[in-house]
Amino acid sequence: MRYGQLVVGPAGSGKSSYCHLISEHCRTIGRPVAIVNLDPAAEYFCYTPQADIRDLISVNDVMDDSELQFGPNGGLVFAMEFLLSNREWLTDILGDDDDDYLLFDCPGQIELYTHLPVMNQLIEYLESLDFRLCGVFLLDSHFLLNIPNFFGGMLTSLSTMIQLNISFVNVMTKLDLLSPADKHNLDRFLDPDTCDLVEDPDVYLLNKKHSKLTASLSSLLDSYSLVRFLALDCDDEETIKEVLFSIDNAMQYDEDKEIKIPRDADLEEEGFNGGNGINDLFSM
Repeated sequence: MRYGQLVVGPAGSGKSSYCHLISEHCRTIGRPVAIVNLDPAAEYFCYTPQADIRDLISVNDVMDDSELQFGPNGGLVFAMEFLLSNREWLTDILGDDDDDYLLFDCPGQIELYTHLPVMNQLIEYLESLDFRLCGVFLLDSHFLLNIPNFFGGMLTSLSTMIQLNISFVNVMTKLDLLSPADKHNLDRFLDPDTCDLVEDPDVYLLNKKHSKLTASLSSLLDSYSLVRFLALDCDDEETIKEVLFSIDNAMQYDEDKEIKIPRDADLEEEGFNGGNGINDLFSM
C-alpha cells in the first residue's frame, strides 16, 4: 500500500511551506517522505520535489502558446488536464515502490476542487496506482479569525470535501504569525459553536439582510460537526505531531502491515534472559 497527502487550499494558504515542514518532521522521525509538485504555476518553493509537473508543462508554456490564448486561470486548468492526458509521465516518475509516502503539493485555484472534475480524475488515477489518499485542506489563520470569513472558509472546505470524496483533514496554518491577542482568541474557531458565532453583534450588524440564511448554514455545520480545524504552528512541535497523527489515522497509515513479534534473540538483547522467550515478556 502506498500513501499520499493531497495538499489543497486557496493560494497563499501555505501549501508549499506545509509540505516542507511535514517532510522535515518526517525525516527527523525516520519516515521516508517525498514531495510531488502538481502546481504548474509554482515559481518558488523551499524543497526539492521528487517529481515536478513543470517538467511536463507549466502555465507559462500554455500562456505563451499563441494558438491557445489562455490567461492564468485557463492556463492552469489546461495544464492539469494535460497532465491527466499524459498519465504515463506521472506513472514513470512516481515509480512503483510499495512503501511510498508522498505529499502532493496542489494548485491554489479553488474551482479545481469545488466543481471541476480534474482533481477527481487525478484521485481516481492515483488510487489505481494503489495510493491511499487523505485530502489536507489548508486555510490561513489570519483569514479565518474574521467570523464572516470563517463561515466562508468552512463552506469552501465542505464543498471541497464532498467533491473529492476522500479522507479529509482541515488545517489552520500560520499560527506562528498571529499576534498574542489573536492566539488567545483562537479556541473560539478551532472548536467552534457556530450558533454562538452567528450571534456575535459584529456579524449581525454586517449581515442583517442574510441573517436567516447565515443562521441556517451555521445550524447545518454545527449539527453534523462536518468541519473542524487543526492548528498548525511551525514553531510548536506538538501541533505538527497532532496534524500528522490525525492524517495518518484518517487514511489508516501502516494499519495493514504485519505485527512483528520479537524473536528470543531480540528479547535477550533487551534484557529478557532465560529460556522462555516471548513468555518471559508477559510473566513480568
